[in-house]
Amino acid sequence: MYLDVVVVVLTSMFAGFLGSLIGLGGGAIVIPILTLLGVPLKQAIANSMITLIATSSGSASAYVRERLTNVKAAMYLEIFTVIGAIVGATITILVPSKYLYFFFAAFLSSSFYGIKRKMSVSTPNHEMAQDRFSRWLELEGTYYDESLGKEVNYKIVRAHIGGPAMMIAGLAAGMLGIGAGAFKVAIHELVLKMPPKASSATSNFIIGMTALAGSTVFIASGLVNVVLAGSIAVGATVGSMMGSRLLPKMSDKTIRLLFLSVLIYLIIQMVYKGVTSP
Repeated sequence: MYLDVVVVVLTSMFAGFLGSLIGLGGGAIVIPILTLLGVPLKQAIANSMITLIATSSGSASAYVRERLTNVKAAMYLEIFTVIGAIVGATITILVPSKYLYFFFAAFLSSSFYGIKRKMSVSTPNHEMAQDRFSRWLELEGTYYDESLGKEVNYKIVRAHIGGPAMMIAGLAAGMLGIGAGAFKVAIHELVLKMPPKASSATSNFIIGMTALAGSTVFIASGLVNVVLAGSIAVGATVGSMMGSRLLPKMSDKTIRLLFLSVLIYLIIQMVYKGVTSP
């Protein structure tokens, strides 16, 4: 049991580190490994959801301090993700585990397609005209990009579309316990036109509140194991704090390449598990 806890902590540390860099959420990496260690899928999802709160807090605090996180945009988008997370967690308790694997793969595939189209673009169009609703919400931001050596100013657009779309991300987060950072980042960049670094940082901020909402359902269902959740939380928090120190120094292209590499791996892994599960 001691060895198992050590393995879980180390694995979670790597997952938290990688998740904080790309805004994906460490749960997307932790869950497949937990199932390999013999943890039932639904319990892995439930405990991962609990630890996402710690993972998000570890990196989000650093990103807010460095002004990478757009807090005002996060608060608006969380309205939709919280509702989706509660509904999604309820669905997970009711449906067979086999279908969750395929939903996981399909969900990630949509994000992979969207981000791939932007690989040739180094930075978003910050001069894009802001619509009336986004302007009314005052959704704009600025941060210092260390890799570019200058301040980046941007305005968020199409908030009336991005908000409801984030409800789908919340639904996936509640069902899969992964934070749904892949879909959140895709919406931030493709719909709201946020720069990649601000998108990743804001995604980490939103993940914590979304996980808090979904975890209440799993706690009530009795799927949460305190020892397992605590081990994942310790490793993921340390890893996410390490990742948050590295993100400002990375180029946007590197972030996107890393994001796509992780997506490809997860899609293949989840399809295989769905096919081979009883």
